[in-house]
Parts: sequence; C-alpha cells; structure tokens
Amino acid sequence: METGFKERQRKNYDTMRTVYNVTMGIIILGIGILILFADKLGISISFDNPFLLYTFSGLCILYGGFRLYRGIKKNY
Repeated sequence: METGFKERQRKNYDTMRTVYNVTMGIIILGIGILILFADKLGISISFDNPFLLYTFSGLCILYGGFRLYRGIKKNY
C-alpha cells in the first residue's frame, strides 16, 4: 500500500514540474520576443545600450526555449 502512495506522489510531482516548466518557458520566451519586437509593437523600452537589450532578449529566448524543451521532454 505504501508503494502505491509513493508512486502516486512521484507521478503528481512529475506532473506539477512539467506544468511549471512549460508555463515558465512560455512566459520567459514571450518576454524575450516582446522585448525583441518592442519597437514594432509600439512599446517604448528605455535602455541605454541597445546591444544589452538585444542580448538580454536573446538570452530570454534561449532560456525560455530550454525550459519549454525540458518540460516537454521531461528531462530532469
């Protein structure tokens, strides 16, 4: 009986972690895309150095993609 409880607990934890990784991946990826296309969308982002803005945007896109991939593949 204890084995069944542990198995359900592990399965629930895996499901929760998958949902968390996919959600955070979508949010971070969306922020990266939003920052990248802010000028075209009419959003004003005041930043001193455009290179840092595009670097941060690229890092957000890469990390968001990684989180999304990890959540889908369940590679923990």
